[in-house]
Amino acid sequence: MSAIWDDFDINRFWEKSGWADTEYVEPSPSDAEIAMVENELGFRLPLSYIELMRTQNGGCPAYTCHATKTATSWAEDHIAISAIKGIGRNLDWSLCGSLGTAQLIDEWGYPPIGIYFGDCPSAGHDALCLDYRECGPRGEPSVVHVDQELDYKITFVAKDFESFLRGLQPESDFN
Repeated sequence: MSAIWDDFDINRFWEKSGWADTEYVEPSPSDAEIAMVENELGFRLPLSYIELMRTQNGGCPAYTCHATKTATSWAEDHIAISAIKGIGRNLDWSLCGSLGTAQLIDEWGYPPIGIYFGDCPSAGHDALCLDYRECGPRGEPSVVHVDQELDYKITFVAKDFESFLRGLQPESDFN
């Protein structure tokens, strides 16, 4: 485990969920699986994403909200995430699964700006994306919220995936 986890309690990150274990959690990704997914998607995954997936490869985070500076169709001051997609293709909800990045772009019309990694409670009407527009396919992407309900409005969430993880808060912080 890298130093990025030194002050982050990874053991409390994932919510225990039988449903998520069945629908989202893939086996720990091998280097070959990571390379295959990166090749298929056309982008390098952030190291923090890979390291998180090596602790558990997909699932539901315990803290599900992240503050935003602008409103979305979800709330005036935050977005919500219901699950993080695992690295793989075996499960429908994985990055390269039948309900992964390609499906959101090809069938739902989401903009092809990166890797759609986070599902939201809206059942497909908004999603979280690793946005590579500024950094290129091998750079360090920011995290954005893409809102289908608002004509695919893109809202900045965090400067990188690690910052996104560290910024997740319990829903009760926003009620």
